Amino acid sequence: MSPIRPENRRRYPPNWPEISRSIRFGRAEKRCECRGECGRGTHTDRCPNVHGGLAYGTGSRVILTVAHLNHQPEDCRPENLRAMCQGCHLHYDRDHHRQTAAATRRAAREAAGQLALDGP
Repeated sequence: MSPIRPENRRRYPPNWPEISRSIRFGRAEKRCECRGECGRGTHTDRCPNVHGGLAYGTGSRVILTVAHLNHQPEDCRPENLRAMCQGCHLHYDRDHHRQTAAATRRAAREAAGQLALDGP
């Protein structure tokens, strides 16, 4: 199972491990389901990476994860979930990670009594 930040664990259903496994090893048959929506620009058809194999381009070991396409862990409808290799998943989530990191930094500054004058 992919790592889930402790502060987000409550957002996932109790049966998340089973849901994730059914997507990765059932529906996706251990292969990345990304068809370019990750935006990496390295593939236009289905990504060739297979769980446990070597990643194209890097040679690193592929770990298949499950992405929430709308970035909402509570929404576990099959059409919102996509099995993705770690490269595609990280790239797919890059803008979302930037936004949440900025919000976390802003909240920390505010908690410390430092209000930002120029945005995030």
